[in-house]
Amino acid sequence: QVQLVESGGGLVQPGGSLRLSCAASGFTFSYYGMSWYRQAPGKERELVASISSNGRSTNYTDSVKGRFTISRDNAKNTGYLQMNSLKPDDTAVYYCNCNYLFSQYWGQGTQVTVSS
Repeated sequence: QVQLVESGGGLVQPGGSLRLSCAASGFTFSYYGMSWYRQAPGKERELVASISSNGRSTNYTDSVKGRFTISRDNAKNTGYLQMNSLKPDDTAVYYCNCNYLFSQYWGQGTQVTVSS
């Protein structure tokens, strides 16, 4: 059974940090590229960051460059999103996505709220 389980979300003050995790099971995680998306209330889901299957290539949307870092540990079948210098505009549900050829999987999402 394929599963992507996100964790690590929560409430944090502006300027704070969170580390999201995405635990994968039921498929060969190391074959798949991985991305983090987010969706704020009333807005479309947007791509935040991506990492290649071997972890050597990463990409970020402009609004998070220099603040967020995507990474993965294929031995643990887990991906991460380190989020620093968080802003209220980062408030959203964050989703993990894994994709390979014509297959893709989504997690259930984890809420991140940045507020004082």
